Amino acid sequence: MTAKDKEMEKVIYSYTTSSNELEEENKILKETIKKLKEELDSFKKTPLMICTVKDIIEKKAIIQIPNGNQFYVENTSKERLKPGDSVLVDQKSLAIIKKIPKSKKFSVESFVIIEKPTINWKDIGGLKDQTLDIKEVVELPLQKPELFKKVGIKPPKGILLHGPPGTGKTLLAKAVAASTDSTFIEIVASELVQKFIGEGAKLVKEVFQLAREKAPAVVFIDEIDALASKRIEVGTSGEREVQRTFMQLLAEIDGFKPLDNVKIIGATNRKDILDPAVTRPGRLDRLIHCGLPDEKSRKEIFKIHSKDMTLEKGLPYKDIIKRMENFSGAEIKSVCTEAGYFAIRENRTSINKQDFYKAIAKVRQEEGSEEHKRMFG
Repeated sequence: MTAKDKEMEKVIYSYTTSSNELEEENKILKETIKKLKEELDSFKKTPLMICTVKDIIEKKAIIQIPNGNQFYVENTSKERLKPGDSVLVDQKSLAIIKKIPKSKKFSVESFVIIEKPTINWKDIGGLKDQTLDIKEVVELPLQKPELFKKVGIKPPKGILLHGPPGTGKTLLAKAVAASTDSTFIEIVASELVQKFIGEGAKLVKEVFQLAREKAPAVVFIDEIDALASKRIEVGTSGEREVQRTFMQLLAEIDGFKPLDNVKIIGATNRKDILDPAVTRPGRLDRLIHCGLPDEKSRKEIFKIHSKDMTLEKGLPYKDIIKRMENFSGAEIKSVCTEAGYFAIRENRTSINKQDFYKAIAKVRQEEGSEEHKRMFG
């Protein structure tokens, strides 16, 4: 091969290599343009709206949009629809595009606390009578249902714990859930009331459906007075929505669907403002008062909260407990915590009587507001 032929071969090879590189680069550019075009098209598309089918009339459907309004629309999805289905609709024409799987839980997990409590009856002090009552109403029917069938009676569906704040209402509910190995579902009543009409009632329905699925279960409704206060004839749209949600709660407690192994425990500091409908026989008919502990009860509570503390010998327990008169269980626990802090500030590992005296004075001062004086005397 001559030198000229070799030079020509080099030129051809260089041209071929360059051509291949250009083709590869061109391919990459085309793919990039395609992706960018797809992204641009997706931005141009009108978002679809999720609606609920309320009724089917021939080939058309009545749907309900999120704000509660209803429309008679075309079903262009060609799918078989039935009332209650969730569908995607075009925002302009409201024509049904496609059916989507129905959400079972209405995001109910974000509104409730679901747990398996570990609190034991031994962790609760000063509530002997209340413990016996709650065991009879909740624990016994869940553990020995055949006993009630033999006797021929139906146990109460729920109880109402009422009394000042910090007196152990939540602890009682958690302890009975733990003793029966039940799922504990905690709800704050004010969170059940939603912005849009009907959503609060739907949430209540989903909560009880969840409870039935996880039975045996204890549904604990804290601050129930926010939802179950006495109804008035006139009011704002917000008050009417609270009433709708409340009526759904009443229907779930004493409606057509049996609660089976689901027990309801309500708690409130304001029993005086509750609607009589929630405390009538067949609903939360067993009323259990959780009052401020007496001297014997304060001793039990103090013993529970100080059992792991390093205490000096010769501590005047009787005097300390006497000084905590009119303290709730939560305040006695706070006294133990504050006493520990006073010892830590002085770089001590044991707690003496002066730490407790200063802690009692501090808690009494912090709780010495007009509201506290009105509630505790």
